[in-house]
Amino acid sequence: MPAAEHTMSSWDGAQLFYRSWIPPQPTAKAVLLFHRGHEHSGRWAEFVEMFGLNDIAIFAWDARGHGRSTGERGAAENFGTMVKDVDTFVRHIGEHHGFALENMIVLAHSVGAVSVAAWVHDYAPPIRAMILATPAFRVRLYVPLAIQSLRLKQKFVGPGYVKSYVKAKMLTHDPAQAALYDADPLIFRQIAVNVLIGLHDAGTRLLADAGAINLPTLMLSAGRDWVVNLKAQRQFFNGLSSSEKRMHVFPAAYHALFHERERAQVIDRVRDFVQERFAKPVKPPSLLEADKYGHTWEEHERLKLRGSPVFALVRGGMKTAGRLSKGIDLGWRSGFDSGLTLDYVYENKAQGSTPLGRLIDRNYLNSPGWRGIRERKKNLETLLRRVIEKTQAEGRPVRIVDIAAGGGRYLLETMRDLPEIPMTAVLRDYKPENVAAARRRAAEFGLTNVTVASGDAFDRASLATIEPRPTIGIVSGLFELFPANAGVLDSLRGLAEAIEPGGYLIYTNQPWHPQVEFIARVLRNREGQPWIMRRRTTAEMDELVRVAGFKKTEMEVDEWGMFTVSIAQRGGSSAPPLDGKNGADGAL
Repeated sequence: MPAAEHTMSSWDGAQLFYRSWIPPQPTAKAVLLFHRGHEHSGRWAEFVEMFGLNDIAIFAWDARGHGRSTGERGAAENFGTMVKDVDTFVRHIGEHHGFALENMIVLAHSVGAVSVAAWVHDYAPPIRAMILATPAFRVRLYVPLAIQSLRLKQKFVGPGYVKSYVKAKMLTHDPAQAALYDADPLIFRQIAVNVLIGLHDAGTRLLADAGAINLPTLMLSAGRDWVVNLKAQRQFFNGLSSSEKRMHVFPAAYHALFHERERAQVIDRVRDFVQERFAKPVKPPSLLEADKYGHTWEEHERLKLRGSPVFALVRGGMKTAGRLSKGIDLGWRSGFDSGLTLDYVYENKAQGSTPLGRLIDRNYLNSPGWRGIRERKKNLETLLRRVIEKTQAEGRPVRIVDIAAGGGRYLLETMRDLPEIPMTAVLRDYKPENVAAARRRAAEFGLTNVTVASGDAFDRASLATIEPRPTIGIVSGLFELFPANAGVLDSLRGLAEAIEPGGYLIYTNQPWHPQVEFIARVLRNREGQPWIMRRRTTAEMDELVRVAGFKKTEMEVDEWGMFTVSIAQRGGSSAPPLDGKNGADGAL
């Protein structure tokens, strides 16, 4: 099949180049290829020829900053940008070439494999399978404390590059392939420091949380890999929750499996797996009872057990010297998960009773979780504005309900910033102090089109009778606090009964958190109890939303993969889906 060349716009306008090999006869099946670091889509040409399945369309991109795509060479704003590019590319193939996600298989190599694995983890796309070849979960840097040194360099010196030490003869035993690599002008042999650090951090997250992935997976590894660590690949593979998974190690091979002497054997494995997966029906496991068994349930149960004495010492320090920090003191008084604490984190102004207290407060506000929460707020405001404008453009009234509004900051600020759009909002919360705070803020902003009231977000009957019927529903930061799914599903069903057909639901989730054990062992929630959270994978949360009667259309996630914000549309309408760029759930 001859290759065609294309260009697409990514989510931020970056122009991404890609190639396609589309058979002359119509096909519903597609394989998407993601190259290793430094390389480009042209390097897949021989693979496509040897693959030899003429009933499957194949697409291969040049990642941002690589090959013929735009962007600073070997660089990106952060690793999350690259993951978001993967999502945009896959959606583009679906929308512009007519392939459903369920009929796509992704094949990714090295750095590309980590980007794809992170996409599968964070976005939970309902694709058919993934194939990871020598994934770079851990790069062999050979310099002691290399990552720590690079972090310091980035912080105190600024952006920079690391030049690849890997020679072509360390990638493949095939002299002809090594010569082609050396002569390729599109191969860029450096990587930005921030991307290398982000790659390491994404690898850490995926190794710790591989159990969140239950997609059919083929892992291909090299026994003599000078570039990445085989042990990390085994750890990831063993952690996968997939019922259909297999790993094959080519003992004598170097890193570049698709350019090695035994590449025909590698491609045979790929071909067999692809044919097998396309021959079988798609049967994703149900996660509605993931609160009773499975990966995140097991973690939640472990967190209930007694932890290390070190955590008790940390808790003691935070209860004494830590109270010099206004934020920590507020957390002990109102709960670290309370609406008041959330408002303080959003404000992000270090305060304390002494200079030391302000320093402690700044470190507290800069913790990974609170940085992620502030990114969640930005993503929430972006999607809320988009839904409001979309609803108005459809000629429907903009009537919003937030069922657990806290102090209502993000919603009221958005309403204040869109005075030209007529809208009304009902803000509900079960805590009197949050109701009072939301009323004060609405009055401060001069908003007269807002009703603030007490309400139980888990009372299905109460939600279902909200009048007038909202066209937009919001549930933010609530379900993450409750481990059981029954109440969450009741709440979602109440919202489905309340929201007009064709209306929208904006919801949040926490599929990952690097400090979940620290939080459970040290901090206290709004009830004064240990703050023990059960994370929900994106796939689990999306299934709950789908069962309640919504179809997910769009998703945003922070660069660390911690907090997601999604839009879903209420069924029963011919209204078109949002023109979003990220995370569709189902056929495109």
